[in-house]
Amino acid sequence: MKKILITLTLLALPGLSLAAGVGYPLLTAPIDPHNKASLQRGAQLFVNYCMGCHSLEHQRYNRMARDIGLTDEQVQDNLIFTGARVGDTMKNAMARDDARSWFGVAPPDLSLIARSKGVNYLYTFLLTFYEDPSRPFGANNAAFPNAGMPHVLWDLQGMQRAIVETHTDAEGNETEVVTGFQLAQPGSMSPPEYREAAADLVNFLSYVGEPIQLERQRIGVWVILFLGLALVVFYLLKKEYWKDVH
Repeated sequence: MKKILITLTLLALPGLSLAAGVGYPLLTAPIDPHNKASLQRGAQLFVNYCMGCHSLEHQRYNRMARDIGLTDEQVQDNLIFTGARVGDTMKNAMARDDARSWFGVAPPDLSLIARSKGVNYLYTFLLTFYEDPSRPFGANNAAFPNAGMPHVLWDLQGMQRAIVETHTDAEGNETEVVTGFQLAQPGSMSPPEYREAAADLVNFLSYVGEPIQLERQRIGVWVILFLGLALVVFYLLKKEYWKDVH
């Protein structure tokens, strides 16, 4: 029993460390992988605001077009700004050496970010940038404190001012905690519109992390039905084999 408890504790450690690394309560991302209009808006947001630094090296433009309801021509005319062809993977034009010199570290590829971090984390991250003059780009993030990236969607959301409370633990140590936000400078979108845009972007990144997820779910239903039918057949076969055994 002791060995089992130790094993379960060790298995739980990665999840505990991830939860401990998030300083702001996670918001629920209202994503819908069936909503192709949302996926299209998310793709547009990604190539316009994120792809200058980040890439999707495991996603091809033409595969994306087929899955989210666009033609190759629409993708070529509206979503490719790097000179790539529609059959290429979604790489950006920034050299990694330049990225390191500008940002201190090369921005990561985001192909699997939704699977590694979770859609709720990404949604919370996009909604919790706030003004912080002490940071190199003038903004900080409540979900990822001291993040190295700027708030690239600031012109859509505007800039927020953090509401900070000071919490004191049992030993008298004081910690400043971000508990909410006030809109200091409006953006081109209202807060509800920006939340919808953030959900669209997260919805798209969730699709990129597993483009076959809807097909997997569809096939899974048939697999379960087949196994259920096979169970009945095997049970009746077993009864037939054992009916003369006393």
